[in-house]
Amino acid sequence: MRHIVTLKNNREFGKVYNQKESFANKYLVMYLRANNLDYSRIGISVSKKVGNSVVRHRLTRLIRETYRLNQYRIKPGYDLVVVARMNAKGKSFHEIDSAFLYLAKKHEILMQDTVPEVME
Repeated sequence: MRHIVTLKNNREFGKVYNQKESFANKYLVMYLRANNLDYSRIGISVSKKVGNSVVRHRLTRLIRETYRLNQYRIKPGYDLVVVARMNAKGKSFHEIDSAFLYLAKKHEILMQDTVPEVME
């Protein structure tokens, strides 16, 4: 299993935000920046406006799981920041998953014909 590499500090998030390359739908906003690395990194942001800590952490877990399950389909070499919107509150995994994949496809970082690595 590959480890999920995340953006850690405000400076890393700021670099992605300043690139101004983003797409959005009613549940998520995705910012993208090339990172010149052999792997992609993800940062997840859920504002306090979305809800209390239980709601925010649930959305964070849903987005992280969506990324984990589709990591093999995302082209390496990008920093992604995913921001959850108010409408994402209370949505199912499948709704968040389809919203994430839609945005990845809009950014053209989704590889089509890939097969996940098989664990032995």
